[in-house]
Amino acid sequence: MTLSETIKDLQSRTEALRRYLNIDTLIAQVAEEEKQTEAPDFWNDPKQAQRIMKTIQSKKAWVNAYKEVENSCGDLTVLGEFFESGDATEQEVLDQIAITQPLVEALELKNMLQGESDHFDAVLSINAGAGGVEAQDWAEMLMRMYIRYAETHNYHVAISNILEGEGAGIKSVTMQIEGDYAFGYLKSETGVHRLVRVSPFNAQGKRMTSFASVSVTPLVDDTIEVVVDMSRLSWDTFRSGGAGGQNVNKVESGVRLRYQYKDPYTGEEEEILIENTETRDQPKNKENAMRLLRSQLYERELRHRMEEQAKIKASQKKIEWGSQIRSYVMDDRRVKDHRTNYQTGDVAGVMDGKIDNFIKAYLMQFGAE
Repeated sequence: MTLSETIKDLQSRTEALRRYLNIDTLIAQVAEEEKQTEAPDFWNDPKQAQRIMKTIQSKKAWVNAYKEVENSCGDLTVLGEFFESGDATEQEVLDQIAITQPLVEALELKNMLQGESDHFDAVLSINAGAGGVEAQDWAEMLMRMYIRYAETHNYHVAISNILEGEGAGIKSVTMQIEGDYAFGYLKSETGVHRLVRVSPFNAQGKRMTSFASVSVTPLVDDTIEVVVDMSRLSWDTFRSGGAGGQNVNKVESGVRLRYQYKDPYTGEEEEILIENTETRDQPKNKENAMRLLRSQLYERELRHRMEEQAKIKASQKKIEWGSQIRSYVMDDRRVKDHRTNYQTGDVAGVMDGKIDNFIKAYLMQFGAE
């Protein structure tokens, strides 16, 4: 496209975003809701007050993000006019395009995150498939990939529970990833991830295939009402693993929560088991375990709503071997997502947390649904 066409395209996309995001309505709502916070009895109901404050902050975030795009696009429009009159250089226009275009694209992508729970933090769990040490090593590689992704986006990562593998790698891990729209972005990672490589654990140097399942659920906060039947809940305690010697944990700070869950819609019963060894403070571990339980219960309710509305897409497969969503083929230097067909040859970059393009491709294809 020519400079003029590029500027017109960005102007058109900026105007479309104003409509899609209902910016004018959001501005009016923020003004009205902020008036409520000035009432003398506003904090009489702390939970309700927190909900309103979070709603205001969320709406302000959308408005501020749009205003940044709008201001940048306005600067580009002025520069374009100066360029036409000979008062600005082509390079100055190109430099402003390089600033404006990523802002527009980022907000277009975020526009796909309008789900009820997209703005929550995330609980990400990884489980190694069959295959012993090779599969366990693959699970650990995925754990590192997501930690690197989180670090790149200034998300906070806390490992709630980890089960080390036998010899190498991990059998399973549960991580809390906290940050702006963490669940909305990472929800696309749910599914089975397939690794194909010449295994360093195979004496014959054979090419091997390994699987690991990834599950991502929203981490609910105290403003979400989730009913926990305390009569169905029980606790066990145990000593958390340690390095030994003086550092070994001599008290039972690890907690194991057992919840006898009964599906309110089908009547089916199952035990939900959650372990937490995040800290050496047992009360804090219990608090974290309860938070994870509430997240699971919330996710089940959310899943039911989606099923009732027939919005479970074919791309959102059950976590079972043979239904992989993405393949990582090391020898061919190729990582391919089977839902969107997006692929890249930068295997090293992907394993270092550069998965944004996979997430973007998924959201742009399925986010609006």
